[in-house]
Amino acid sequence: MMLPWRRIRRFRKTKTRTLLPALALAVAATAATPTAALATDTASDAVSGGWNNYSCKPSAQHPRPVVLVHGTFGNSVDNWLGFAPYLVQRGYCVFSLDYGQLPLVPLFHGLGPIDKSAEQLSAYVDRVLAATGAAKVDMVGHSQGGMMPRYYLKFLGGAPKVNALVGIAPTNHGTTLSGLTKLLDYFPGAGDIIAKGAPGLMDQVVGSDFLRRLNEGGDTVPGVRYTVISTKYDEVATPYRAQFLSGPNVKNVLIQDLCPTDISEHVTIGLTDGLAFHEAVNALDPEHATPTTCASDD
Repeated sequence: MMLPWRRIRRFRKTKTRTLLPALALAVAATAATPTAALATDTASDAVSGGWNNYSCKPSAQHPRPVVLVHGTFGNSVDNWLGFAPYLVQRGYCVFSLDYGQLPLVPLFHGLGPIDKSAEQLSAYVDRVLAATGAAKVDMVGHSQGGMMPRYYLKFLGGAPKVNALVGIAPTNHGTTLSGLTKLLDYFPGAGDIIAKGAPGLMDQVVGSDFLRRLNEGGDTVPGVRYTVISTKYDEVATPYRAQFLSGPNVKNVLIQDLCPTDISEHVTIGLTDGLAFHEAVNALDPEHATPTTCASDD
């Protein structure tokens, strides 16, 4: 006859094996892009779409190239199938990178340690500046991609090279994933297991060591303009107000304050939301900004 404590131990082991993969996938959704599996040749797709063209020279109207930074489980093409062409059509030189790759995991990126991903971003910015001859870039990032550049700005000397950072549904102060991350408290060691396999996931959980270091001493650095564009229907980067930044040169935008009928959630605000796109362009070119309204969805 099995003793009760052995039954409990066996039950907990079984539940842990069942929960951990599910929880890892849930945490991964902090910026998941549902179209990632559609990518084939990301470099050629981007160039044919008008971006990642290293012969592009910024114009007098748009003197800075725009670097797009995808989210967790995204890549340099799929995350930007809507917004990159939107920028190209408006005369911007647009570039996007892949970062946070794990061995033997194609297409689904943003899973590696976020500080190392920021090092990849640093090298990529230098490449874009060298190709375009520009003195600075602007950045637009979705979810992790709206937060990770802040590490580059704060710790890797990026501030002199960046004019503006626009975060669309960024995980600036971490996520509770609508409360699901609290399940980690019931399974000691579960977070360590997930962090070992995909550290970029656990780096984004509220209270992580990475986020404590990133936000210690203030959210911003001098010389950079910050814009955060959020939706109250975000089910992934939660609570949505944790996306907002504090400090000088910060503008926090709730998309429903501009259009109450906008129902975009975490993925669609970065992938297809014309209001978010319009507001992001306003942030890139504030001197020529026009009001973002429900009619801006084009």
